[in-house]
Amino acid sequence: MSDPTFMADPTRLVIAAIVGIALLLALIIKFKLHPVLSMMVSALAIGIGAGMPLDLVADTVTKGVGTTLQNIALLIGLGSMFGQILEESGGAKKIAQTFIDTFGQGHSSWALGITGLVIGTTVFFEAGVVVLIPLAFSVASQTKKSTLYYGIALLAGLAAGYALVPPSAGSVLVAGTLGVDLGTMILVGIPTAFIAMAIAGVIWGRNVGSRIFTDVPEHFTSAEGASDEKELPSFGMVLAIVLTPLCLILLGTLSSYIPMPAELASILAFLGKPFVALTLATLVAMYLLGARRGYSGAELKALLDRSLKPVGMILLVIACGGVIRWMLQDCGLGQVIGPMLEASPLPLVVVAFLIAVMVRASVGSSIVAMTMASGIMAAMPAVAGASVLMRAAICLAICGGATALSHVNDAGFWMCSSFLEIDEKTTLKSWTVMETLIGLSGLACALVISFFAQFA
Repeated sequence: MSDPTFMADPTRLVIAAIVGIALLLALIIKFKLHPVLSMMVSALAIGIGAGMPLDLVADTVTKGVGTTLQNIALLIGLGSMFGQILEESGGAKKIAQTFIDTFGQGHSSWALGITGLVIGTTVFFEAGVVVLIPLAFSVASQTKKSTLYYGIALLAGLAAGYALVPPSAGSVLVAGTLGVDLGTMILVGIPTAFIAMAIAGVIWGRNVGSRIFTDVPEHFTSAEGASDEKELPSFGMVLAIVLTPLCLILLGTLSSYIPMPAELASILAFLGKPFVALTLATLVAMYLLGARRGYSGAELKALLDRSLKPVGMILLVIACGGVIRWMLQDCGLGQVIGPMLEASPLPLVVVAFLIAVMVRASVGSSIVAMTMASGIMAAMPAVAGASVLMRAAICLAICGGATALSHVNDAGFWMCSSFLEIDEKTTLKSWTVMETLIGLSGLACALVISFFAQFA
């Protein structure tokens, strides 16, 4: 953590921070102003309100954008391209079908949940839903059970993977802000995401699906016979491609701890750099899932261009959230509120969770919640001085809090409602509870990890 560049009057700074964040919420919720503009106005209000000289305000905006994006922009772009190839080639569908065949119809909810978990780490949540939800409908149609029984399992897997496991955008953002290497984040994120998927997806999906019957949407039953018959890639090849970046990043992290020749450790560390691992994985996917299966160079370029369209919006939201973080930090907010929060009876992971869940419930955007919460926590001296494992636990708490309490101000809420063709009341009973269970599972795992981190 860097030292403040301007020490504001503590009382004035706290007031400016409260007003700035209240202004942010009002602009987004009441006036429906775009989050990018809302966060920029809020950041300027905090800096000017705290008494920061105007030239420092301008410098902090520049620093906030550059520092926030320097470690994640390339990763989010590469991850999006990688996921798009996986989706377009039918690789995601192949993984789901293979798991369903392997687990058997009686355990299809586990198969769909695990599929969502695997795919959610690399594909945008919305894309994963579009590609995979027909498989949940297909199983529900065959078993005559509620679509919630299988749909919630799939959605929980996608949401948990997207929230907690790199190289997904949110987990990369939070880990980068708190200085946690992605190898460590993967090691703690995978088991946490699996536990969250099992509780919020399989167990809760079966519970709510047994109590509330929702039929297969008519548009699916009418189109079921006209499904795409293109040949899918082999399961082994797709799974190997999906695991390539994760394994390379993990090997890069472990090379620092496992005794081996220095030259080999250097090579593994380089290959484990997230941007190197994702670049190699994307190139492998382009060849094995693209060129070798008949895609021309022009078609692959068009596919990758399409994958980057949603990335710009995400990066702008993250950048502006980073500006707020650095405005607060450079005014010295960490030195003001840090000791108060550290002296409170609440563990740091609980504080991180509460900040994230409050922003999430207010604004609706998980990315905004992750950006705000990680920025505030990074400004605390106790967090900066904590072990990597403790900071990883805080990351999990933030990602969990930013997932919980999804309701009518979240696009995911309406996506679930429209795809499953259920009303708002049913969506609150199923989707909102599922998202909150994922968040609470993340918090529970974070608390366990933070306990052991004290002895690390």
